[in-house]
Amino acid sequence: MANQNDKQTPVAQHAKPERLTKKELRSIFLRYMFLPESAMSYEKMHGAAWAVSYMPLGNKYYKNNDQAYQRLLKRHSPFYNTEPQTGQLVNGIVASLEEQIGMGNTNVSEEMPVDVKASLMGPLAGIGDSLMQGILIPTLLSIAMGLSKGGSPLGPLFYIVTYAVIITIVEVVCFKGGYKLGVSAVDKIVGESAKRLTNMFTVLGTIVIGGLAASTIALKTTVKIPFGSQTKPLETIIDGFFPGLLPLIAVLFTFWLISSKRMSANKVILILTLVATVGVLIKFL
Repeated sequence: MANQNDKQTPVAQHAKPERLTKKELRSIFLRYMFLPESAMSYEKMHGAAWAVSYMPLGNKYYKNNDQAYQRLLKRHSPFYNTEPQTGQLVNGIVASLEEQIGMGNTNVSEEMPVDVKASLMGPLAGIGDSLMQGILIPTLLSIAMGLSKGGSPLGPLFYIVTYAVIITIVEVVCFKGGYKLGVSAVDKIVGESAKRLTNMFTVLGTIVIGGLAASTIALKTTVKIPFGSQTKPLETIIDGFFPGLLPLIAVLFTFWLISSKRMSANKVILILTLVATVGVLIKFL
């Protein structure tokens, strides 16, 4: 006669894998936040950091499956490079995809995270560089330089603290947004809206650089020209119809040397030094 307890004993089954916990997601986020450029090489760039970042996920889903664990690390080890802070968006998307793979979702292939990374790192680099390098950093530095007048330590402290707070917020928002949207975020990043966003950041970055150049570049002429029975400084006349014209010419000349002539920064600095020296010697500047 069968034991009554046998009816209450369930048949041994494999427990369904659970989703990533907040602690595991935080570990993936923090690893990529602090390690993307810790093992840089021209061969892999951020590749090594990606592999290390996804070890918490591997420990959760592939602890007893060495081959699957190896495939996880191999597919995230090859070359990858984008703007690190906004790059957390891709990290969030990939975390969502790898979670589905680890949970056994057959609709998500192991190639999909790799394809997503390859397709997004270029467009996201354009957006991220325009936002971080073209707008945020020049804006904060211009404010910090103003606060540093007279040797005040307030300028460097302002830049360090403000930059750290802003990029932390940007990274958290990007990672959470990417994880929430998953692969659907691809259309939002590479679509027409992303192109308009990139153009917007480019224009805004140009405006910021123009304002920074006009306020920090000190370039004036000492030439005086006849003005009736007297002479008047050429600088005063120029400022009357186009304030900051000479600094603008210097910026455009520098841009022309870099973009059209493909000169290095060192060569451009030497040329600008030579122009300034000659201008002072002939008493034009």
